Amino acid sequence: MSSVSPALLGVPAGLGRTRVTSRALNSLAGAVAADALGVPANTIRVELSDDSGTLALVVAGPVRLPSLERVAADPGVVARTGGSILKRGERAQEEIRRRVSDLSGSAVTRVVVRITGTEIRQESRVR
Repeated sequence: MSSVSPALLGVPAGLGRTRVTSRALNSLAGAVAADALGVPANTIRVELSDDSGTLALVVAGPVRLPSLERVAADPGVVARTGGSILKRGERAQEEIRRRVSDLSGSAVTRVVVRITGTEIRQESRVR
C-alpha cells in the first residue's frame, strides 16, 4: 500500500490530531518500568492519574536482585549491580519519569514506585 502526501489531497499539513489512549500510556509505562526494575513487563502494574494537568504514575512490581549466595560470597556485588532496594527504586523512579515523558510527549510530574517483591537473578557459570 502506498502513502499519499496530505498536500496532494488538498489537506493542509498539520491539520488533524493524534490521540494517545490511556491504555497505550499504561503499556508504555509498564514496559519502561519493567526495564528500569530489571523484571518482565507482565509483573508490573501501572495506575495513571491526572495531576493538575500532568501525568502521575503509580508503578508496582518486583525488583531484580543478585542471589543471596552471590552477595555472601562477594558483598561488593550489591553496589556493582545497582545498590540497595531503596537505591534501585529511587533510580527507577527517575528513569520512569524521564523515559515516559520523552516517549509519550506527556509531562510526567509524579512517579511512585512500590516494590512488591524481589526477583532473584540466578547466576550461570561461564564455561
